[in-house]
Amino acid sequence: MSKGKKTIICDWKTGLPNQKGKKSLADNKSRLWKYKGSFAWHGIKTEKYKPTGKDWSNILRQTLIGKHGETTKFHLRYFEIVTGGYSSFEVHKHEHVVICIRGKGICIAGKKNYKIGFLDIIYIEPKAPHQLKNPFKEPFGFFCIVNAKRDKPKIIDITVH
Repeated sequence: MSKGKKTIICDWKTGLPNQKGKKSLADNKSRLWKYKGSFAWHGIKTEKYKPTGKDWSNILRQTLIGKHGETTKFHLRYFEIVTGGYSSFEVHKHEHVVICIRGKGICIAGKKNYKIGFLDIIYIEPKAPHQLKNPFKEPFGFFCIVNAKRDKPKIIDITVH
């Protein structure tokens, strides 16, 4: 890693078995996260989208792969946005893969708006400003796959755009 560059691992302050980024192989065991209905899995906690901030609303996160001792180079998260909710409008160096599995939503990626529905997949390239939102009547749920080692997002002030 080059001097002066800081890579953020996992979800910034939570979930690492070892804060130096090295996960114990003893924790890396095959396991099943049993689906319990209502877009929830046994043993997986539902968390706030982010610990703080006023640039998002009505969105929850579950980290399915990446906080339980796995040594994957990716994390798999499930997000759910209720009617009127939205994620931060942000930019960073890592990429995303978003797979809609519940309802429908809008994804802003770069200068384009995409309406996404059940099993639609969107790839968000590195450095593309992006936001997911739900202007529809039913919850919008999606899997999001990102790099395990990733940079911290930079929030874009939407009042100037």
